[in-house]
Amino acid sequence: MARGGPKLHQERRQELGQSFQDGGEHYERVRPGYPAESADWLIPAGAKDAADIGAGTGKFTALLVERGLHTVAVDPSADMLEQLRRTLPGVSAVVGTAEHTGLAPEAVDLVTVAQAWHWCDPLLASSEIARILRPHGVLGLIWNQLDTSVPWVHRLSRIMHAGDVHKPHFKPPVGPEFTGLESHLTRWEDPVTSEDIKELAKSRSYYLAATEPTRAKVLGNLDWYLHEHLAHAPGEMLRLPYRTQTWRAYRA
Repeated sequence: MARGGPKLHQERRQELGQSFQDGGEHYERVRPGYPAESADWLIPAGAKDAADIGAGTGKFTALLVERGLHTVAVDPSADMLEQLRRTLPGVSAVVGTAEHTGLAPEAVDLVTVAQAWHWCDPLLASSEIARILRPHGVLGLIWNQLDTSVPWVHRLSRIMHAGDVHKPHFKPPVGPEFTGLESHLTRWEDPVTSEDIKELAKSRSYYLAATEPTRAKVLGNLDWYLHEHLAHAPGEMLRLPYRTQTWRAYRA
C-alpha cells in the first residue's frame, strides 16, 4: 500500500477531479465523443427516462437524447453544465454528484456514468444510483481509452500520462445493489491532427494539475514524438485508435 493509504488516495482523486471544474468549452472541443454502439448496447428495452451522471459537456448525454430518452444531466461542475446547455438546450442539467444526485426515488430506467466512475466513491454512488433507478433498471459505466495495443499509441499514452488505461482483467467496482455485471468492447478511430492531440493532452487531469514546467515538458515531448520521431506534418490528419469499454449492471 502506498504511504498514506486509502485516505491519501481519496484526497489525490478529489484534487485531480477538481481540475475539471472549469474549462467546459475546451473539454467539449477537444475530447472525443462515444460510439453509438455503446449506447445501443446499454439502453434497456422500453426505457423512457435516463440520468447521465458526471455528464460533463454532454458527450454521452447526446447519444441518449438522440435515442429518444428523456434525460437529466448531473455534474458537479457548473461550467461543464453551462456548455452542455448550449449544446443540448432541451436537457435538464443539474449540479450534483453520483453520491448525491438530488433526483427523486425511482425516477429513471437507466443511469449512465461516462468517463467519471473513477472519480466516484463506488459504494456510496451505487447506493444513490439504486435509489433513483426503477426496479430492474440499468447502471451503465463507460470509458473511452486510447488503444494501447497499438505500439505508437502505447508510447503516446505514456507521454500524455494517460493513466486511465485499464488493465486487461479490469472490472469496475459496484455495490451490492447491482447484479449481472457484463461488458462490451467497441474499437474505433478518431480523426485528429497532431495539434488536436496536444490539446487533448491539455484536457487530462495530469496536465491540468501539473506545474508550468511539467506542462511544458509534456507538450515538448509530444511535439518531438509526433513531428520528429513519427514524422507527421503539422495539420496532417491522423486516425487515433480508441477502445470504448461499456459495462452494465442491473438493480437487484
